[in-house]
Amino acid sequence: MIEMTIIKKLMTSPIFTLAYYVVLEALRTRFFMVVLSLFGIGLGLVLFLGQVTLVETVAYQSSLLAAFFRISAVYVISLFVVTSMVREFNEQSISLFLSLPFSRTTYLLGKFFGFCLTAGITSLLFGLLLLYYADFQQVLLWIGTLFCELLIVSTIALLFVLNFNNTVQAFSAVIAFYLLARSISTLQLMSLGVLYSSNTFSDQFIRGFIYLLALMLPNLDEFAQSAWLVYNSGTTAQFLSIVMQTIIYVFLLVSASLFDLYRKNL
Repeated sequence: MIEMTIIKKLMTSPIFTLAYYVVLEALRTRFFMVVLSLFGIGLGLVLFLGQVTLVETVAYQSSLLAAFFRISAVYVISLFVVTSMVREFNEQSISLFLSLPFSRTTYLLGKFFGFCLTAGITSLLFGLLLLYYADFQQVLLWIGTLFCELLIVSTIALLFVLNFNNTVQAFSAVIAFYLLARSISTLQLMSLGVLYSSNTFSDQFIRGFIYLLALMLPNLDEFAQSAWLVYNSGTTAQFLSIVMQTIIYVFLLVSASLFDLYRKNL
């Protein structure tokens, strides 16, 4: 009886209602139709690859499919978050929501959880096809870490759209952040290889700057690795490390988004 009361309160809470409307918006804007279209494109790519490769066909198919789905998921989720929030600013829907008797924190958390649900459904849909080409446990690890990656991307998109209020600027900033976070490990290796013996001020400054960026940015290169599906190399320890990294960055980004939302004159 107590459990039913708690569930009923959660179902009627403003946060749950706002999250529900975010998922409903995804359905009405045919977001999941785009996901299914990308699903079909990925299937076509791996079937074509299966016809042209002579050896290790399944390995090539699983790695290509995982890479394509990962990029597609980041693209559609970030674009959905940005366009959804920009539409609310342009149509003054956000002012209508904030005129209701709940706080800005409730509004932002409701939107955030709605984007989380959308990201979870997206990662599950993209992971279904991989079950045919890779081990079940490795696919689960891949889906879980892809969901973590989409959480970070959704939260950074929310932060940027609150700052820019413009689709092109916010989406460009999200893509720049994602590319930098994906390549920061490579940049570190390049700085160590080329500048290792350099003692000039400019070289040391660049090296220190890259190191500082690596401390600040999430290492998205560790998320949803295609190698897990090919070599069955994914471990629970890696998954837990990624989950902890995601919790820290999502908490910081949501806090920054709340700060920006409260300082806005709406």
